[in-house]
Amino acid sequence: MAHTFDVRIWSIRQRAGVRQSSAELRWKVGQTPHSETFRTKTLADNRRAELLVALRRGEAFDEASGLPLSELRLLKDVSWYQHARNYIEMKWDRSPASTRRTLAEAMATVTPVLVTDTKGMADPRTVRTALYGWAFNRNRWSEEPPPEVAAALAWFEQKALPTSALADRMVVRRALDGLTRRLDGTTAAATSIRRKRAIFHNALVHAVDADLLAENPIARVSWTLPEPVEEEVDPASVPSPELAAKLLEGVRGQGSRGRRLVAFFGCMLYAASRPAEIIPLQRASCQSLPRRGWGVLRLQETRPRAGSAWTDSGEAHDRRGLKKRSRKAARVVPIPPELVSLLRWHLEAYGTAPDGRLFRTSRGGLVQESGYGEVWARARRAVLSPREADSPLAQRPYDLRHAAVSWWLASGVDPQTVARRAGHSVAVLFRVYAKFINDSDDAANARISARLRQRG
Repeated sequence: MAHTFDVRIWSIRQRAGVRQSSAELRWKVGQTPHSETFRTKTLADNRRAELLVALRRGEAFDEASGLPLSELRLLKDVSWYQHARNYIEMKWDRSPASTRRTLAEAMATVTPVLVTDTKGMADPRTVRTALYGWAFNRNRWSEEPPPEVAAALAWFEQKALPTSALADRMVVRRALDGLTRRLDGTTAAATSIRRKRAIFHNALVHAVDADLLAENPIARVSWTLPEPVEEEVDPASVPSPELAAKLLEGVRGQGSRGRRLVAFFGCMLYAASRPAEIIPLQRASCQSLPRRGWGVLRLQETRPRAGSAWTDSGEAHDRRGLKKRSRKAARVVPIPPELVSLLRWHLEAYGTAPDGRLFRTSRGGLVQESGYGEVWARARRAVLSPREADSPLAQRPYDLRHAAVSWWLASGVDPQTVARRAGHSVAVLFRVYAKFINDSDDAANARISARLRQRG
């Protein structure tokens, strides 16, 4: 679409040779002439005045239609509800399942705020089901929603503000304030608010790209994001090497389910692997499992659980590359003899699934968070004292990954190597594990003192 400020507007001329008198308004945008005929000269003068006001305001005109861009936007305007759906459709194919859920959550949070009034709005539970589960989940657009959901969606189609209303800064502020609340009225977490605000900002960028808004209005709104909660790992949650080994034995003591998961938890503890990286682990990914010494794992795929409603395959687990890396990127992790032994034992006892996976349920399915979480909780209660069990100590299986990284740092491994093996950036490593890096001060002080004594 060609936009230009090169506009000429001529005086009204009376048209001759017609049965009924008429007045013609002529103007030229760039190299394209335009004209409009009115029944009276007064109507033509009024229209000419509107075009002149836009021109004096410094507004660009569209060469093809001859209209000021503000008028063109009004002609193209759609409701916020429809724009949000257009935004979801634009992002869908390029987004992993977990991101689709996040996009839908953000749009479902802000859309109930961007309505003309709330008269007749459904209850919060129905609103969430309708928006999050249907309106902003493209996988369900071909399905027929239940009657109460269909009624709620029809209400939003009727009551949603036009997207052009977001040129008003007060409307944008109202939307931003809405992002701070959950649908049940409670305050959302700071990280959730920041994530939804970023998505809302991107949806407004899409509105600018679609020529529905002249500019992104968020930049002109004075609104402060809440500070995120510190990401630092709490040392009180990290088990010692001795306790971690006891917890793995506790897992082994949880019957057949536990025995199938000992090596699974061992990958978190000794290789700092994320659960989603271990779930699809293949025999071929175990590049070296020698009888003695260190081995090597090559991690390349993750299977995060997003829910079957959000994946293209209809499976509960999405298929993705490593976190924040390209799909073909791999992470090579040297593993100690303790993990090598666990993996060799697991392969001998259970073999692999037909697709080569090491870890599976007794029926051959993917390991589920609910399943391994239950085994971990039982093992933890069996190993820890009542006081320890009521504390944050090793409360989640993920704390085993934190234990691995903290041990590496405490052992004096340089941060770059630790970050590479754990799949972090060095910046994230320093931020998340700051307390463990500081714990190395005593060792550093001892080395400095030894060096000073040598000089003496």
